[in-house]
Amino acid sequence: MFDLHMHTTFSDGKNTPEEMVEEALRRGLDTVGISDHSSGDPCGMTLEESAAYRAEIARLKEKYAGRIRVLCGLERDFLTDDFGPYDYTIGSVHWLAMPDDRHVSIDWTAEKLREGTQKYFGGDWYALAEAYYAAEAQVVEVTKCDIIGHFDLMTKFIEQDPAFDTAHPRYVKAWRQACEALLKTGKPFEVNTGAMSRGYRTQPYPAREIRQYILSRGGKLILSSDAHAREFIAYGFEEPEDRASYLAQCPV
Repeated sequence: MFDLHMHTTFSDGKNTPEEMVEEALRRGLDTVGISDHSSGDPCGMTLEESAAYRAEIARLKEKYAGRIRVLCGLERDFLTDDFGPYDYTIGSVHWLAMPDDRHVSIDWTAEKLREGTQKYFGGDWYALAEAYYAAEAQVVEVTKCDIIGHFDLMTKFIEQDPAFDTAHPRYVKAWRQACEALLKTGKPFEVNTGAMSRGYRTQPYPAREIRQYILSRGGKLILSSDAHAREFIAYGFEEPEDRASYLAQCPV
């Protein structure tokens, strides 16, 4: 078993990398990947901090060799400038750049997302969806990632704040177009349980209908916890009904 998406005190996590590795070992994982946020994300590391981060993960690789495989990853934001050497990267869209050099936050809070939608999209949630998924469609090309992170992140608050209809034709068309572009890359989509562990959602993202679409088109899925604390490593991995269709081997 492996978990490749987790954050530490190098970005916005609560535990040190070594504490996360120790917990992964305790839980019986074969491979653990630390993937702190890149520069370009307000929660991310500076380029100087990322060098110290890589050095610490290298130390842990050596210390835990033979007990658990430790990988040095990065959650590379769409707006990042960190292309240093990593074992793998997760490509994510957390922010949308606006013409006035400001940004719409996709997953900070429900209130911030509403504010951004009103200010920049005239309250049209489907226009936001079209802009968001247009960025998602390019996430592999822009971030050079190995794994596609939380594909439908803009639905993080949808259960608590149902601001739009995920069955609306404009929304469905937007995510399907992005899916088609990304499926051509052959990169796996993560099934991310992070919003579940933090109480925002009862199901992982992407949503079940998107997961089924990805699988029907020959795409690949892997489970990721997006853990920001050690107690959430491998959180909810037994939950998704289509788990048997996910990659059985670590993709990196």
